[in-house]
Amino acid sequence: MLKTTSLRLALAVAACALVPSLHAAEGGATRADAEAMVKKAVAHIKKEGDAKAYGDFTAKAPQFILHDLYIVVYRLDGTVLAHGSNAKMVGKNLIDLKDIDGKAFVKERVELGKSKGTFWQDYKFTNPENKKIEPKQMYCEKLNDTVVCGGIYL
Repeated sequence: MLKTTSLRLALAVAACALVPSLHAAEGGATRADAEAMVKKAVAHIKKEGDAKAYGDFTAKAPQFILHDLYIVVYRLDGTVLAHGSNAKMVGKNLIDLKDIDGKAFVKERVELGKSKGTFWQDYKFTNPENKKIEPKQMYCEKLNDTVVCGGIYL
């Protein structure tokens, strides 16, 4: 009986360890994916220049898309410079955009960019894969007068 209980406990612990990888396998990116993608996007901007890089992000270049993870770049006034999910957003100033709970997340994002440089932000947004409003965490890094971001859905 003791061996059966120990085996069950070991299996339960092993199953819990698999949960993060199962989430990614089901189509959701992880926090590590978001951080790596943003760092890759920042390096791409530095290497290729703003116009080329922003065009790549908005055109959904495969190296900047991973499941539900994509790159968004904002000027510090809230204007979208690149958007890997919705090209119609490029050129729009979204500083007053609020999520379903009334959180002015773009305003908060650019303020965090100005004050912290690198940060995670929580809000709610429409998941491009299932079209549902879901909790989202956005990882961002300030680069010159912009904030480069990539987010995951929870």
